[in-house]
Amino acid sequence: MQFFDTHAHLDAKQFTDRLDYYLDLASKADVVQVCAVATDRDSSLRSLHLSEKYPQICASVGVHPNYCLNFSDSQWKEIEAWARSDEIVAIGETGLDLYWDHCPLEIQQQWFSRHIELSFATQKPLIIHIRETEKETIDLLADHLVDGKILGVLHSFAGSENTAKQCLEWGMYISFSGILTYKNSHELRQVAAAVPPEKTLIETDSPYLSPHPYRGQRPNHPAMVRCVAECLAEIHGCTLEQIANITTGNARRFFGIS
Repeated sequence: MQFFDTHAHLDAKQFTDRLDYYLDLASKADVVQVCAVATDRDSSLRSLHLSEKYPQICASVGVHPNYCLNFSDSQWKEIEAWARSDEIVAIGETGLDLYWDHCPLEIQQQWFSRHIELSFATQKPLIIHIRETEKETIDLLADHLVDGKILGVLHSFAGSENTAKQCLEWGMYISFSGILTYKNSHELRQVAAAVPPEKTLIETDSPYLSPHPYRGQRPNHPAMVRCVAECLAEIHGCTLEQIANITTGNARRFFGIS
């Protein structure tokens, strides 16, 4: 049985000088691969370096919507160059966020569009952040479809079934995090039940969003992705091993990892 944590911020300060310890915990929990997801220029470079150092880590490059305001064209040129590295398997974390007031929506949309263009140019999938922007995200993605498709995932999904279904129609994946395990996430579990297992990914979004029964504790870490898988197995009425095999296979296809 093997698990793939498809979204973890391994360059976060909570893991500084302790990453080997947390990767060992992950290995003992049968987590065999982790995607180190970037949020800005420096995070992209750190994630790339982690993927070069650890064989079980792959990485993304990009800028989170909340950090777009002061992002520069020169930094973007670096992102574009790094995106073509073999160790980089995805573009992002990108997307739209109206929960926080860190960056005007128009600027977020401009950078999101550039990430989408880079995704098509490199043929590497998008990791999409969507928070209180379901309509805005769907509208922007609809404007960038190629042959009716977008190669991407809605990460740490907590949105509506309609949004999930629309993205599934475009060939996208839906990824669930520890939010799925929370006692007040009944509606989200109904959404998860409607997402076919073959289009489902699992993640921790560590060091954030620790799953039940560790909610509120930090850091969340890749070993805890097993809790998300257990919840999904219960939702779909199958075994943990089945969910592990399906979601790990999905992740490897999504990221283009053999």
